[in-house]
Amino acid sequence: MKYVMILPDGCADEPIPMLGDRTILEAARIPNMTQIARQGIVGWSNNTPKALAAGSDVATMSLLGYDPMAFYTGRAPLEAAAMGIEMGPEDWAVRCNLVTIENGKMVSFNAEQITSEEGAELIEAAQERLGSETVTFFSGVSYRNIVLWRELPDFPAPFGEETRTFAPHDYSDSSIFGAHPQGPGSVELTKLMSEVHRIFSDHPVNRRRIANGKKPATDVWLWGQGRKPSMPTFTERFGKTGAMITAVDLLRGLAVNLGWDCIPVEGATGFFNTNFKGKGEAAAAALEKYDVVCVHVEATDEAGHDGDPKTKVYSLEQIDEHIVGPLHEAAKKYGEYRILVTPDHPTPCRLKTHTHLNVPWLMCGTGFQSNGIGVYTEAEAAKSAVHFENGFEMMEFFMNGPERS
Repeated sequence: MKYVMILPDGCADEPIPMLGDRTILEAARIPNMTQIARQGIVGWSNNTPKALAAGSDVATMSLLGYDPMAFYTGRAPLEAAAMGIEMGPEDWAVRCNLVTIENGKMVSFNAEQITSEEGAELIEAAQERLGSETVTFFSGVSYRNIVLWRELPDFPAPFGEETRTFAPHDYSDSSIFGAHPQGPGSVELTKLMSEVHRIFSDHPVNRRRIANGKKPATDVWLWGQGRKPSMPTFTERFGKTGAMITAVDLLRGLAVNLGWDCIPVEGATGFFNTNFKGKGEAAAAALEKYDVVCVHVEATDEAGHDGDPKTKVYSLEQIDEHIVGPLHEAAKKYGEYRILVTPDHPTPCRLKTHTHLNVPWLMCGTGFQSNGIGVYTEAEAAKSAVHFENGFEMMEFFMNGPERS
């Protein structure tokens, strides 16, 4: 049996006036998803427990079959794993976004999609000036970076379970008043952010960006802290091998913790200009080696954060054409197969951030009969009798089929 998972991150949405009061799923031309909906099951799941933030870290952990209330320790340690950063049991990883803040407002949570090369120069400057035995800056992809806070015998890490930090994308085009770290370690994090601000204020990368009409990366935003998680591998849990295709360190980190391989794709960016076709081709080839192949596409989520319905529709249509269609055909060649298409969480364009609401999913293949809905939209999925209040339970349904779940 071959299993295909396709994750159009954050594609679920609300009715949008610009689209004639239709959602992204309703407005987009998605014939391949529609075919799966007609052949199989349309349902819904809730992947983000109310006790945790509605982020891709929590939601994707649920989708992969792991209860985030049991296994989630924070976003940053997952990304640290993807970057090959070794963490001791008492070390803390902290997410380090490059952002643009002007007059107390989060003008851009990704420093206007700063390039990885530019980001690396800025993070290198922060490390040169502020790095120590305790604090180390690591550059990642684009605006996404990591600070590692090491536990030393005489210098324990200042954080605790009561430490609270806040995702910068939750404050897009909004005031950051009250959004700085709170609780244990907040003084240290806020001080570090202030010191980096001074380093970035006249950095050559920012001077070049301003000269080229782009927003500078004025600050780092520290959030998503956590210790190294302890999780059983996917093979231990479900008896299957797996591979992940993504441009995002968070998803690569989850894959590393699951014992999956990560397959790189040239031109995969995590933005709207990603190599959709290349991801589909790489996934189809990977089916020969792996039981489960998961393709994650960030473009729909980024468009939601930008409040850009047209780009979100475009991105979903590209996913349908270049990933869903070709992968469905490739999976059929193996005889027994199952395919699942689902976002992790909604990212409504109106809100420009994630929500805890349910998401629609669809699956077809061996063992799945049509449940008669046949349309892939939020409204139709909400009518389905097949749903999972605890999103992590869906993986067992997908792996074993209705008769064994």
